[in-house]
Amino acid sequence: MRIEEIKETPIWALYEKGRNYHRLTGIYTDTDKNYRFYNGNQWEGVKLGEVEPVQKNFIKPIVKYKNAVIHDNLYAIHFSSQNFENREFAKQAERICEMLNRYAASVWEKDEMDFKVRKLTKDASINDEGILYVYWDEESKMPVNEIVKKNDIYYGNENDDDIESQPYILIRRRMAVSNAVAYALAAGMSEEDTYFIVGDNDTSEESGDAAKEELDNMVTIVFKFYKKDGTVHFSSATRWIEIVKEQDTGLTRYPIAHFNWEEREGSARGEGEVRCLIPNQIEVNKTEVRRVLTVKHQAYPQKVVDTDKVANPSALNKVGAVIKTKGNTVEDVKKVVGTIAPAQMSPDVKELQQDLINITRELAGAGEVATGQVNPEDASGRAILAVQQASQSPVTEQKTGFKRFLENGAKIWLEYIIVYSPDGIQLQDEVTDPQTNEKVIQLVRIPQITLRQLQATVKVDVTPKSPYDRFAQEQTIENFFTAGMFTPQKVNELEIYANLLDDDSVSPKIKILEAVENIREEQRKISEINMQAQLMQQSAQQFFMGDPEMQRQQMMDVQNQVPVEETTEDEEEIADNPDDN
Repeated sequence: MRIEEIKETPIWALYEKGRNYHRLTGIYTDTDKNYRFYNGNQWEGVKLGEVEPVQKNFIKPIVKYKNAVIHDNLYAIHFSSQNFENREFAKQAERICEMLNRYAASVWEKDEMDFKVRKLTKDASINDEGILYVYWDEESKMPVNEIVKKNDIYYGNENDDDIESQPYILIRRRMAVSNAVAYALAAGMSEEDTYFIVGDNDTSEESGDAAKEELDNMVTIVFKFYKKDGTVHFSSATRWIEIVKEQDTGLTRYPIAHFNWEEREGSARGEGEVRCLIPNQIEVNKTEVRRVLTVKHQAYPQKVVDTDKVANPSALNKVGAVIKTKGNTVEDVKKVVGTIAPAQMSPDVKELQQDLINITRELAGAGEVATGQVNPEDASGRAILAVQQASQSPVTEQKTGFKRFLENGAKIWLEYIIVYSPDGIQLQDEVTDPQTNEKVIQLVRIPQITLRQLQATVKVDVTPKSPYDRFAQEQTIENFFTAGMFTPQKVNELEIYANLLDDDSVSPKIKILEAVENIREEQRKISEINMQAQLMQQSAQQFFMGDPEMQRQQMMDVQNQVPVEETTEDEEEIADNPDDN
């Protein structure tokens, strides 16, 4: 390629179009502002002179509380087959789905998804939207999940929050030039063309103040995803060179899932928690500064001194120092040195500031009642939970949206597993060892055609896990033991109770059902032992009641059934020559 042939890539032209929209709508400036106010840098760019930039940051506790409410549950991905037509396949499909559930749990653990989804929901609450980009690792045969900042994703339709209906999606990534060259070579680019991958200092629109200063020589790479003929196509480029030409991924879903904190009409980005709190936070901070200035200038007594009549004025500021007057008697000292009494500040100022904080927290659904200001010694676990759950209702929308986000992410995982496993995939299956009668894990290869035949769907199971949830669960189990519910006589009632519970009930539904199964298994074993004992007893009675000839024949049959131990050559030699010993 000659230097005169170099032009901006088509992907870069789309990227510039997205950047212009971001600048027009203030996404870049809003991002920095939102994170500053959350982190406590709330006086950025304000000149206060000698005044200290004091503040009362109530934004961070509100955000932290609401995120804690979302993550007070355990989330488990559960696959199930929708192939209802093939009844013969149903049993096998159920077993494969159990293996997929185990696989999803392994991906969740290995990719540290607990940490990532917490970070993602925090991004959404602060800055409107949390984004997850999923790609396939061919070496580990697992999907890898990467968090993308709001500044770095560009939608073809910025007015629609449905990812799957987007005409195209761009993801911007900053990468060290050396890493970008390695990525390009791995994608099949010639070494000669890699010279057009050059670094830049285009960092003004990075997310966060710290990201605008880079240590290494970095370059911007733009990934493009778009749908064509029912599948997602992918390409990537820098400003001056195309790295990956258009290729069909085989996926039918975009490998991107996002979580909008709250819906905003006509926007793909949603609405976060921080932006609407900033005006009240600014007023609270201004009021705090005014209070500090008032206290500083008026709340303390001030000295008034006639310095012409004092020989050593510097002593006035020293505790216990001797003040020397010029020709004045001690009785006249009040004419030389006096004080102004401190002024009283109106309590309305403090009340206004406190009202701003309290009302803002209450309207945001994070007041004292909502955050659980209940003495656990004065109420039962269920009573505390009732108060908390009622107060957490404003966060229900976010909890539902987060659950939907996880389901969309799991659907992407499933599609990667199917499309990128042409030779099948090895999954862990739990089987019973016939010798030890213990459950063991073994690897089973599932063909791609079987995975497609599943027609699997995804559901996310939710289990409460807060301290009061655990307390209530322990109370439930303890009450069941006291009432004798874990006995064979009441196991049917226990099962009916468990099946009536919601999946996200505080009572440990899954554990109760497991206990029911264990009780029935023990009963089956006891029944088998009793049956064998009865058979042996019947055989014994028949033996004693039979005639001698029949008894002799039965004894001979038993002896014939006893295996004869094989003798070694040494034992045979000893038997033949007993005198040698």
